[in-house]
Amino acid sequence: MKIEAIKGMSDVLPPESENWQTVEQLAREVFRTYDFQEIRTPIVEPTELFVRSVGETTDVVQKEMYTFKDRKGLSLTLRPEGTASVVRAYIQASLSSKDPIAKLYYFGPMYRYEQPQKGRKREFYQIGVELLGAETPLADAEVLMLLEQLFLKVGVTDTNLEINSLGCKNCRPDYIKAIQKFLKGKLNKFCDDCQKRSQKNPLRILDCKKEGCRKLTEDIPLVSDFWCVECHQHFREVRGLLLAGHVKFKENPRIVRGLDYYCRTTFEVLSDRLGAQNAVAAGGRYDGLVKDLGGPDVPGVGFAIGMERLMMLVSTNPEPRTPNPKPLIYFALLGSEAQQKAMSVIQELRAKGQSVGCAYGGSLKSQMRRADKLNASHVVILGENEVVKGIAIVKEMETGNQKEVLLGRLVEELS
Repeated sequence: MKIEAIKGMSDVLPPESENWQTVEQLAREVFRTYDFQEIRTPIVEPTELFVRSVGETTDVVQKEMYTFKDRKGLSLTLRPEGTASVVRAYIQASLSSKDPIAKLYYFGPMYRYEQPQKGRKREFYQIGVELLGAETPLADAEVLMLLEQLFLKVGVTDTNLEINSLGCKNCRPDYIKAIQKFLKGKLNKFCDDCQKRSQKNPLRILDCKKEGCRKLTEDIPLVSDFWCVECHQHFREVRGLLLAGHVKFKENPRIVRGLDYYCRTTFEVLSDRLGAQNAVAAGGRYDGLVKDLGGPDVPGVGFAIGMERLMMLVSTNPEPRTPNPKPLIYFALLGSEAQQKAMSVIQELRAKGQSVGCAYGGSLKSQMRRADKLNASHVVILGENEVVKGIAIVKEMETGNQKEVLLGRLVEELS
């Protein structure tokens, strides 16, 4: 009897496997320029991890997980997504006590029992990024800038970034009440899944892919009408930083994402070349997840790219190159105006292959300590006074020498 691969699980054979290696290598180069480090987590985790993080009412938990019991009766699950596993490892290893900021990336297979489709199989691969410990909008923007750089690095230039904010635990309850009020008297017209979600997680009605349900929600209230002052400010700063970094985006108030842990910034990267299932990457902020899983109250933001869908978009693959790591340049930024002024410089340096780190807040003293801990070769100091003068202070860490450089000449100087 001929034994074949399980339905929805495919081999990656040469020469396609070589193309995968090239894309993975290029992704590593981008992660290096943003000062991210690799993490590898087990494929199998306790089922409770995903029930508590992804959400008991989500399709992933209710319908799609590969769950089984081991010989001792412990319920185990093949991981359906990567964020929960990274957060579990972050808590278990007490990474927050070793460094207030954790910048991690991963590659690996995920598993969901659903009807195999173009670009999404039952075993599918993801490239993911998680930035833990930074609540500032700069973290959201940096993750999105990294995502754009990664697509450019592998030669994919025709994607569209769409962003939204889901609000926070303070303002979202009012929005949920507004949705439930909107649904009153018309819920029986929605699909069975949406009717179930209406009580436990009404936000996810906006995520329904069925055309009938989407038409019924065309006039549903917008989440932006319910944002609190802090959420308004957070999203405004994210948009401002993206514009300063020359990242193109579109606001889409219907983006809610299918997992329960998201809050505030959410986003998707779409391609017209992928058909109906057109999302090649997605992610957002998940500030309460670490605490919900038994860790400290640490914020987080990240994304995942579907490898199969990405490979469908990669039409020409650059030749693999041996990475040539460059010393880290660290930007000590004081204030939101300094952050915006620095964005285009930081992005240009990273596009040239330079490794660049930046602070997410704190005093100049604390930022210099972090630069020293990261073994930065140079620190660029930019605060209110420097912004007014149109300069930055560039300090060589080994000698302690420092000089003033015009902002317009920073890229040339640091290259």
